[in-house]
Amino acid sequence: MARLPRLAVPGLPHYLVQRGHNLQAVFLDDEDRRAYLAALAESAATQKVAVLAYCLLDDQVHLLVEPPGAESLSRMLQSLGRRYGAAFNRRHGRSGTLWDGRFRATVLDPRAYLLDAMRCIEQAPQRAGLVAEAVDWPWSSAAHHSGRGRVGWLSDPPLYWSLGNTPFERELAWLRLLDEPLPSGVLVPLLGAVHKGWVFGSGAFIASLGARTERPLQPRPRGRPRKALDQGGGFLG
Repeated sequence: MARLPRLAVPGLPHYLVQRGHNLQAVFLDDEDRRAYLAALAESAATQKVAVLAYCLLDDQVHLLVEPPGAESLSRMLQSLGRRYGAAFNRRHGRSGTLWDGRFRATVLDPRAYLLDAMRCIEQAPQRAGLVAEAVDWPWSSAAHHSGRGRVGWLSDPPLYWSLGNTPFERELAWLRLLDEPLPSGVLVPLLGAVHKGWVFGSGAFIASLGARTERPLQPRPRGRPRKALDQGGGFLG
């Protein structure tokens, strides 16, 4: 099957994952992580991409972002990859590519799945067994959304603001959400959509995007397509 062209839709959230080449580590210590976040903040600001959530693991990065234009996301990641990759190679005395050649991403239905995507990203270290509680991982946006630290370049989406009328109410509500594992019925298909590049959302949301692009947005049903009946009761095709 031919590789699908990457889908980027201005003004909608995109959940993306970028992995190290051959699953190698892309962060060896906290200095690396600080350097990556500085490069992310600068690249996102240059392309005017809103960063809604993030998580750094040893061999991969999870981001929830909202680009203003069709090319903004790719340009941000190209700039970020070149800058951080060159700095990583210089610092650790290595050469060659650092990142897997193609980042994975899905466009999300914001009303149905935005908060689920944020939870999925911030709970990744907990699922990996790195911390007992998601908020304890220092290299994600969990502390920002839970009131344990501020990240000035993060953008809080309206749905997050709707969790409470005051910062304390929002932060407490978010802590409660992080304490609940994301149901497997959401987690598995969401990560599958990221990996395969399918849109993740309601039928109405997918249909609305389908009117804007000829690119397939969902996998085709398995098996042979049904044959339609003509008016005389025979099969068409």
